[in-house]
Amino acid sequence: MSDLRLFTPLTLGDLSLNNRIVMAPMTRNRASVDHIPTEHMALYYAQRASAGLIITEGTSPSINGEGYARIPGIWNEEQILGWRKVTEAVHDRGGKIFVQLMHTGRISHRLNMHEGALIVAPSEVRAKGNMRTDQEGVQAHPVPYAMTEGEVHDAVLEFVQAATNAITAGFDGVELHAANGYLIEQFIRPTTNQRTDAYGGTTEKYAHFALEVARQVAEAIGKDRVGIRLSPYGEMNDMPYQPKFDEIYRYLADQLGEYVTYIHLINASEGEGYTALRQYVRQVFPGTLILNRSYTKERAEEDLQNGAADLISFGTPFIANPDLPERFEQEAPLAEGDPSTFYSPGEKGYTDYPKLDEE
Repeated sequence: MSDLRLFTPLTLGDLSLNNRIVMAPMTRNRASVDHIPTEHMALYYAQRASAGLIITEGTSPSINGEGYARIPGIWNEEQILGWRKVTEAVHDRGGKIFVQLMHTGRISHRLNMHEGALIVAPSEVRAKGNMRTDQEGVQAHPVPYAMTEGEVHDAVLEFVQAATNAITAGFDGVELHAANGYLIEQFIRPTTNQRTDAYGGTTEKYAHFALEVARQVAEAIGKDRVGIRLSPYGEMNDMPYQPKFDEIYRYLADQLGEYVTYIHLINASEGEGYTALRQYVRQVFPGTLILNRSYTKERAEEDLQNGAADLISFGTPFIANPDLPERFEQEAPLAEGDPSTFYSPGEKGYTDYPKLDEE
């Protein structure tokens, strides 16, 4: 046991974090219909700048990755300029902020995307379930287009360009979203990857796309500015899991230390399999480990003190508690968010939650 607490500072790469509380990435659907960050988004993130590190909502690295309505992108000039207002607002309040690069892959619908975009995936495997659109309500997921090897290479370069754009926009770094059933995880998992080329069929090949994205992004902006999010036992977005997949995640853990400064691990299971895999990641990965699992303050400090993690990320509590770190420090009660406004447009349920001293 150590004496680490949530308010013990930490050095992450070349960044000095004031505390070990991370604001987890959460889709909020408040960008414009053209996927451009808004003034409301700048205020939202600035309100939460007391987190040791903010990781933004999933942000599309390309026209083909913007499958949800009103999620932001970072692949054109207007989006870069919009994000610059966000990063300046956070930095003005002493915060640190990474952008999460999320290519939605097959979890998409054409009505949510720019004209000319393609819904792509490793293989033509349609996701069960539906996608909400502003124009026509809930629609079934379409059958995705299986990418050629050349198009896979192009997608890697889209992540690299998006990471470069992020630095131009003032971000402290990027998190690669390789979890929750989106494109990078679609390559990792045999449930969605039926390829027999360089990107599928063996442990090393299932991991190839994720590692190639991480390697080239690190070469472009520096390893200290790159993290990755994994959900080894997650089944979100029609990603049924089998224990034999653990071998792929162990291989990723073995290799990622070369390319990323942190791994952000989502605990989607309390079972022995996940626990063993988490402990393996902790053992072999030389960088910073962030854990996410619906933490309370008390459980977060317990995992910091027993060495399970270096940082703890909190998601939903940050929605209704923009001053979550201050509330934790003062042992103050937490406000409850309104789920009906989690994904709706506008200011309501977004920037109108008061801080403790405003209640």
